[in-house]
Amino acid sequence: MDVRIKWVEGAMFLGESGSGHVVVMDGAPENGGRNLGLRPMEMLLAGMGGCTAFDVKNILDKARQNIVDCVAEIHAERADTVPAVFTKIHVHFIISGKGLTEKVVARAVNLSAEKYCSASIMLSKTVEITHDYEIIETDVE
Repeated sequence: MDVRIKWVEGAMFLGESGSGHVVVMDGAPENGGRNLGLRPMEMLLAGMGGCTAFDVKNILDKARQNIVDCVAEIHAERADTVPAVFTKIHVHFIISGKGLTEKVVARAVNLSAEKYCSASIMLSKTVEITHDYEIIETDVE
């Protein structure tokens, strides 16, 4: 896997993935940025969230759960000193669907956290990561 980061101006950088996609990262104005993109640490958190949400949805699909939405809300705390690493990350899943089985949803969240999500598992070596979920019953199939 390869990524190329190119400085644009101020605190703005473009990240180009080996698969050809581009994202903008930028800093806050007080750090020379124009606030036109995600901060690099936000990008890291979003990557982890995308990884685990993908896993949970995929596991629920394979378990034939009728889901209509899967949201991962992530809250992270950072150290007050440099380096301002993540010290705690909490992932709250909101799974919506019809006739969802709580046991299956819990299993999907745990499998992602403990077996499948490379990003979560890697970060958990140095950061306390917790998960929970809520299920929203819908009439939509």
